[in-house]
Amino acid sequence: MSEPQVWLAAFRPQPIHTYLDDTVRQFGHRPAIDFLGKGWTYAELGALVDKAAAGLQAMGVVKGEKVGLCLPNTPYYTIFYFAVLKIGGVIVNFNPLYVERELSFQARDSGARIMVTLDLRIIYDKVEAVRREGTLDKIIVCPMADILPQPKKLLFTLFKGRERARIPDDAAHPRYGEVIGHGGAPRVADINPDTDIAVLQYTGGTTGVPKGAMLTHTNLAANLEQMRTLFSAARPGEEKKLCVLPFFHVFAMTVAQNLSVAIGAEMVLMPRFELKMLLDTIQRKKVTLFPGVPTIYTAINNAEITKNYDLTSIRLCFSGGAPLPVEVKEEFERRTGCLLVEGYGLTESSPVVTGNPLNENRRSGSIGLALPGTSLEFHDIEEPGKLMPDGEKGELVVRGPQVMMGYYNRPEETARTIRNGALHTGDVGYRDKDGFVYLVDRIKDLILCSGYNVYPRVIEEAIYQHPSVEETIVIAIPDAYRGQAPKAFVKLRTGKSLSAEDLRTFLKDHLSPIELPQEVEFRDSLPKTMVGKLSKKELVEEESAKRAQEA
Repeated sequence: MSEPQVWLAAFRPQPIHTYLDDTVRQFGHRPAIDFLGKGWTYAELGALVDKAAAGLQAMGVVKGEKVGLCLPNTPYYTIFYFAVLKIGGVIVNFNPLYVERELSFQARDSGARIMVTLDLRIIYDKVEAVRREGTLDKIIVCPMADILPQPKKLLFTLFKGRERARIPDDAAHPRYGEVIGHGGAPRVADINPDTDIAVLQYTGGTTGVPKGAMLTHTNLAANLEQMRTLFSAARPGEEKKLCVLPFFHVFAMTVAQNLSVAIGAEMVLMPRFELKMLLDTIQRKKVTLFPGVPTIYTAINNAEITKNYDLTSIRLCFSGGAPLPVEVKEEFERRTGCLLVEGYGLTESSPVVTGNPLNENRRSGSIGLALPGTSLEFHDIEEPGKLMPDGEKGELVVRGPQVMMGYYNRPEETARTIRNGALHTGDVGYRDKDGFVYLVDRIKDLILCSGYNVYPRVIEEAIYQHPSVEETIVIAIPDAYRGQAPKAFVKLRTGKSLSAEDLRTFLKDHLSPIELPQEVEFRDSLPKTMVGKLSKKELVEEESAKRAQEA
């Protein structure tokens, strides 16, 4: 029996809310959440989840009903996440930074009629506009002031009045206090982990059209258990995990929130990324676990104020969401003394597929080994279905219990993405003889130069080796002679200078002539996604518009 089959034979799927129940029994007295200095124990969290679950049922929420969470990282997110799942509902994650049009589309597409949000105008007003158009029935409004510690609560009440929304006093706007005030215990739903959907997680995928990935309880439980194996060095009931990545993103939902609950770690919540606040929080709480994305680790490395902080409490860091430059990894480890390893995943795989060992066997530049119970294949890009041997590049194809059921109400998209039970990722890479996987690029990002495949990530890794470079993005631009050519957008470190000619001279020792950027453009900042990943999309659109005007 192969290693994945051995792990799968031992895996026992369970509903996600039962992980919280187990931790409440084992670590009820331990801290569960710290939010800007105010804390809740696991016993208190469990009691609030039960009250919210009973309140939702009193409102008429039944098994299978979709409930939207439009929340930054606050205790309310975790409370309603587990409350909805406990009664058999389906979580639909909404990005609070979305504009009204995006919120409306996702609400209509998912069928969510109830939304949970904060009483802050910047979020509530957009959600209320969606309700007024008839897409939502109810908005559960949670008061920001009530989760703040003193004196922050008093200051917020006195000086932030303009930031608080005006909420109608009617049945369409139940308050958080009303929901948890019904009393009684919830009727826990009878859940089949293999078939009951826990979360509809929206992703743009390869088409850019948002699609809801149907993640079952088994999908999420499998990925949680796989990550628990990877984090075997974590000490149950003792760790403090920095949760700066937003829980509405699948990486943070699984690795920051769900894994923390399973191991009884204290979740140190940050509602947004702000560097000084992050450094203050690490030092104040003596954070030990820190999942992040490369741009956050880069910001810490490059900030002058970092030297004023003691970050040595951090033991283990797991980077995802985007490629982790080797230079960023090594500098962060040097500054903190922790282990920083890279993993890889997709929304469609709940999300983690591979991870580097959190020990001396980790490998820089690699996304690591397949997680337990996960099988990887590499398919020829030009001959679909043809398997590539170790060392040869191909499309990464994933099989495992964390692979989604499919896209909600999109059978054709599902059939294109999941074929013969395997998830086709659209990412190009290879596996070495020891099983470590290396990603080269996205198939859609390949640059075709004179018939050769040029991979932007290879060029980006080379550019990062220049000591003056802080961030870079490489995209394809049209070329009359070669068809396409690479263009590099570069952000320099503060106080550094560099010319395009000097950068190309530096790169001649790191890249082949066909890989050298034809154009280099320096910018004060580079576009990022809501989660902090560098984003090519805006630059591709800019280049297309510019060249259309020139034509």
